[in-house]
Amino acid sequence: MLAVAILAAGESRRMGLPKALLTYGGKTFAEHLVAATRHERVGLTRIVLGAQAVEIRSRLPLDPAWILDNQNWQEGQLSSIQAVIRSLPPGATEGLMLCPVDHPLISSFLVAQLIQEFDSTKKQIVLPSYKRKRGHPVIFRATLYNELLAASHEVGAREVVWAHPSDVAEVETDEEGVILNLNDPEILKKALGE
Repeated sequence: MLAVAILAAGESRRMGLPKALLTYGGKTFAEHLVAATRHERVGLTRIVLGAQAVEIRSRLPLDPAWILDNQNWQEGQLSSIQAVIRSLPPGATEGLMLCPVDHPLISSFLVAQLIQEFDSTKKQIVLPSYKRKRGHPVIFRATLYNELLAASHEVGAREVVWAHPSDVAEVETDEEGVILNLNDPEILKKALGE
């Protein structure tokens, strides 16, 4: 079984609104990521909240059991990843797919490709790349959970990726969304063609 973590704990200072509640194709970013990551191999979903958690929780029409509050959200994205790992039932998951909420423009087709690569290559880390640029979501095998828990907050999960250069599988995609970080209104308008 794989777990999915939708990382939505940040302040959204540049955007001015919680990114989890922004809409794309009639769904909030968070709902879109939940839909895109539905897969027979995914048995557990966590939506990590921090800043504006009360507002997001009240307006997000998703299973409350999936929502995880990160009390240490000010420490950055790695603190959310670590909160998810600590919340997982010990030994129950083979890997964790990380989906930053500001990278919502991904498809279920891409997610299926990443999971297939994870299952067939047995690599420790699987990620998409668009025109040779690495993007999101990233799957980490459960054997790396302790390294993610020990990583430095300054570098984050990239520290673990950099530590295993020969154990990373890249899935080439033509989905530019894997590298689009929708973190301010101008980038959002451009990405959505508005």
